[in-house]
Amino acid sequence: MRNLSSYTAVALCTAAAGLVLTGCGSESGTGGTPTTTPTPTATQITPAGTALPMTVSRTGGVAGFDDQVQIGTDGVATVSSRGKETVRCKLDPSLLTSLTSAAQQVDWGNVAAKKPTTRYPDDMIVAVTANGKTARLEEPQLKPLEAPVSKLLTEATIPPGKLCKQL
Repeated sequence: MRNLSSYTAVALCTAAAGLVLTGCGSESGTGGTPTTTPTPTATQITPAGTALPMTVSRTGGVAGFDDQVQIGTDGVATVSSRGKETVRCKLDPSLLTSLTSAAQQVDWGNVAAKKPTTRYPDDMIVAVTANGKTARLEEPQLKPLEAPVSKLLTEATIPPGKLCKQL
């Protein structure tokens, strides 16, 4: 929502500039009709990022995790884990809603586009990829995603848990 307020401010400034320029036309009475360009409205402006598709990965750690959950725009998840068969399942609507709303709270424009790397031996990396950006879950920008991603990894992974019905 933070990005929406800056877009609204830009739209208002553009509208004000358009009103000022409209009054700067010729008054010579040439009979021509003044041309104006439409100014953007809040409904024409799109937010900086959307929630889905999203990929959540968990790698490393003492247990040697190598899990990945790819969530499509339709709420279908493709779940893979080392040594196990890949499973497709439909996420529970409550989990999907919490993931979506949390991802929409993230200011994806301020998320650095870099692949997370291990910081120390046995470092477990939980990373989220959305809107072309990947970041560790513990990054401050991804704070809204902490609870729903943790729930996704503990209650919806292989075998499909109670929050993901196998297709």
